[in-house]
Amino acid sequence: MDKEEKLEEKNPQVEVLEEEKPIPGGVSEDKKQKKNKKDSKLKEENQKLLEQIQQLQADNQSLIDKVKLTQAELINYRKRKDEETANMLKFANQGLITELINVADNFERAIKLDDNDLTDELSKFLDGFKMMYANLMEILKKFGVEEINRVGEVFDPNQEQALMTDCVDEMDDDVVIEVLLKGYKLNGRVIRPASVKVNSK
Repeated sequence: MDKEEKLEEKNPQVEVLEEEKPIPGGVSEDKKQKKNKKDSKLKEENQKLLEQIQQLQADNQSLIDKVKLTQAELINYRKRKDEETANMLKFANQGLITELINVADNFERAIKLDDNDLTDELSKFLDGFKMMYANLMEILKKFGVEEINRVGEVFDPNQEQALMTDCVDEMDDDVVIEVLLKGYKLNGRVIRPASVKVNSK
């Protein structure tokens, strides 16, 4: 046996002592620090992700609101266009109606002649005028034309224009006494105000 081998046999504890070296005190603290850093990093990332989610939700809500607003505006636009189209159709023939009303005025002037002072031949013509006038008024009525006749009612500047005033004690002030020239409405809209005489005390 060598001297070295003999020494090893005599000191068998040497190897064990070398293997069981004590762990330095700072190692477990390093692990804790690393774990804490990792946890804080995860918390930061989670916080960032939460903020991103909140931002995306806010953006999404904003887009939904914009879409709803656009849809509401589109619906309102369609309603306006439908109303405009309906009004255009409703009053498309206003110019023609106005001209026909002037013809009706002439018929009225003609049929106001006293039938008793006319010859038989002229009386027959007058009867023909009356028939044509009645026919014309029926046609106008069919197309939504109505006469404005508010005798006995308070003067309304939206439907009438006062050409004359008179004083009638039995009637209230500002009441329509007489229609001098008929007014007309087309589908509820005044296309010619009535020319009237108004009471003024």
